[in-house]
Amino acid sequence: MEETNLGTEKIGKLLRKFAIPCVISLIVNALYNIVDQIFIGWGVNYLGNGATNVVFPITVICLAFALMFGDGTSAFLSLKLGENKKKEAEKGVANGIIISIIVSVLLCGITLIFLPQLVNLFGCTENLREYALNYGYIIAIGIPFVMIGTTLNSIIRADGSPKYSMTSMVVGAILNIILDAIAIFVLKWGVAGAALATIIGQFVTFLMNILYIKKFKTIKLTKKSFKFEMKMARTVSMLGISSFITQMAIVVVITVQNSLFKHYGEMSKFGTDIPITVIGIVMKISQILYSITIGIAAGSQPIVGFNYGARKYDRVKQTLKIVLKLSFIISLIAFILFQTIPEKLIGIFGSGDASYNEFACLTFRTFLMLTLVNGIQISSGIFFQAIGKPSKSAFLTLSRQILFFVPAAIVLSKFFNVMGVLYAGPIADGLAFLISAILLVFEMKKLRKTDNQSNIINEKKEIENKNTNNIVITIAREYGSGGRYVGQLLADKLGVKLYDKDLIEIVSNKSGLSAIYIEKNEQNIHGNLLSSFNTQYYNNLSNDDNLFIAESKAIKEIATKGACVIIGRCSNFILRDNKNVINVFLYSDDESKVKRAVKYYGLKEKNALSEINKINKSREKHYNYYTRENWRDLKNYDIAINVDSYGVEKTAEILAKFIDTNNIAISK
Repeated sequence: MEETNLGTEKIGKLLRKFAIPCVISLIVNALYNIVDQIFIGWGVNYLGNGATNVVFPITVICLAFALMFGDGTSAFLSLKLGENKKKEAEKGVANGIIISIIVSVLLCGITLIFLPQLVNLFGCTENLREYALNYGYIIAIGIPFVMIGTTLNSIIRADGSPKYSMTSMVVGAILNIILDAIAIFVLKWGVAGAALATIIGQFVTFLMNILYIKKFKTIKLTKKSFKFEMKMARTVSMLGISSFITQMAIVVVITVQNSLFKHYGEMSKFGTDIPITVIGIVMKISQILYSITIGIAAGSQPIVGFNYGARKYDRVKQTLKIVLKLSFIISLIAFILFQTIPEKLIGIFGSGDASYNEFACLTFRTFLMLTLVNGIQISSGIFFQAIGKPSKSAFLTLSRQILFFVPAAIVLSKFFNVMGVLYAGPIADGLAFLISAILLVFEMKKLRKTDNQSNIINEKKEIENKNTNNIVITIAREYGSGGRYVGQLLADKLGVKLYDKDLIEIVSNKSGLSAIYIEKNEQNIHGNLLSSFNTQYYNNLSNDDNLFIAESKAIKEIATKGACVIIGRCSNFILRDNKNVINVFLYSDDESKVKRAVKYYGLKEKNALSEINKINKSREKHYNYYTRENWRDLKNYDIAINVDSYGVEKTAEILAKFIDTNNIAISK
């Protein structure tokens, strides 16, 4: 399986890997409702489309919560992976999934109970009511599927599987399209058939994403992970608050504009049904644009989050620059289409009378006049979310929809009737762009300053390292991995001493313990747990404990004398406070371990694996007991290598090159 290194791979390559599937997923998500409208527009009438627009805010509310949990959890996952805190990442992901399940069930129940009141709130007219209720009750049943599926989609992308996330969405969407055609044109089920097709497609996506939970690459979820913690659920949710506000702001906007169209439409030649229907269609077409822009920005989220957590600020800035450039290009293309061919765009959704077509063209050309700058605002919001600053992200989103659009629409409609609502669009877009640009400039200045400080610190560390030549390489290894031979080859290449069996004699001379006893018992844990090994020998301690103390003292003394390679014996933990230590962990697969054990250690093939596992278990228990750390936890090491991937000699070469590349001075 190809692994992705978010901290080293080329930004362009990473963006293609994460953003393209993300864009496709979001477009597919947008198409769920758009496809319904296209089929309804041709198979029912434009009133059917108006009804779906009235129900649409309910879908958006559910999506708001799903994205809050999904994007928040994915941001948390990326940040914690960058900080190398896997356990926290696992807890965060599990709690993100749990809170999504709870809220989805609650929203499903609320919608089923209060649907008539909700459609009234969202501007339903008498002509649209029957269609809206028929469509809405079925859509409500699918709320848990769409919410949990969407939450998992974001998490799956952050886990490094954007293609899987995309595939689950595409499969569901294709099924929706097929069933839409059958339900509306063959079975003549109207808007109810379109709704049923939608929730079946959403269920398939949900099912595929549920099956992924056992396949996570970066973390491993267990039953223990799924212990609900309100504090953790709140943390991941807050990281996704921008996504939530983005969607809820859409609900507010739809509610306000539908109410204004309902009120002032009666005073215009367009009536009430036409503006409500048209604005819904136009917003969904523009959603395709936003899906591409959001997809590019969301695809950058794991890259930005990881590198920000790892303090690689140059890569953060580089990623942002590419995202902004792509967003502008997409916005430019959309602007040209909206201004030049609005008739063709609205015609996709069925035909209407002259008034219907006239208002549609006015809406595209006026309401979306400043589409050109929308990409900057969207990308900025997601960027702040990715770096763990949800308040700024939320403010950006809130400013466009709530602070600027809603007041402008209310005020301007009093003077220009339905046209006032359309004029409010470009005013809000322009002001939101200015705010985004200002916040981004300030954040870039802050990053530049932080980056300079980090460089100064790193330079100091580099100087310290170059001035110190007592470099110690510790090698922890699975039995049968060939670690001892790797260590010897590495020591030879570096021209330094290897400490392995030599330590037995050194410890014996200093402690008075026999060499035979040391060799036989240096991995035992029969004694009392030590709170510290920086003590003298005490009569109340077991021989095993005294042995551990003796080895610790010997290893610390060896580390002061000059560069060397030390094999095993918890040496990475014993030297944890030393600045000039490189800790290595070597492992191998069972088949290779058996071959080496038979060849080099004289084990019988029949019993080899059992003996290997016994020894490795003993090593693990010994390490865990005396260090209170996990032997196999890679965060305890600077570099881990599967010896089978390269062989013993090549592994030694890699380690030697690692030391050379990092300009580490070695005393010979």
